[in-house]
Amino acid sequence: MPDDERAQLLRGIEALTHAIATRSIPRMLEPLLATELTVQQVKVLTVIVTAPDATSGAELATMFQVSMASMSKLVDRLVAQGLAERSTDHRDQRVRRVRPTRRGRAVVRQLIGARPELGGDILAGLTTEELGALEQGLRAVSRELRRLAPRSARREAPEPGDDEKETRAQTSADASD
Repeated sequence: MPDDERAQLLRGIEALTHAIATRSIPRMLEPLLATELTVQQVKVLTVIVTAPDATSGAELATMFQVSMASMSKLVDRLVAQGLAERSTDHRDQRVRRVRPTRRGRAVVRQLIGARPELGGDILAGLTTEELGALEQGLRAVSRELRRLAPRSARREAPEPGDDEKETRAQTSADASD
């Protein structure tokens, strides 16, 4: 493919991405406006969910530049809502580790990871051929994201095709929470 054709395709994709993001904002705002979590709680929960390992309160306090007492209260609220859980570090009994619950992961997925432009109502309007092309493109993007991700994140990210299984498992788990 000639360089100018590739450049033109990249410009078109960038413009479409911007247009889709702009049109998706109202759909993305719905769950954010409906949540009772504070902005700081959403930030901390997102860090807890995306961390490759359980995080300590001290690490969170340092990361967010707040006192340990403030972070401890914030984590207490997340634990009380069933979004995170604390456990003792098996290497150092003085340290309490914070990890997300299934419900916490589901909340972050809904608030942060939602892709409203790929919602069922949008996909329902696409032809089978368009769905196939979209799947092929998304698999390529997923492959590149996996390739460029830090090694720790690669272990955590599901393989393409696992999302459906994970979603079914998460729905079952959320029903029991």
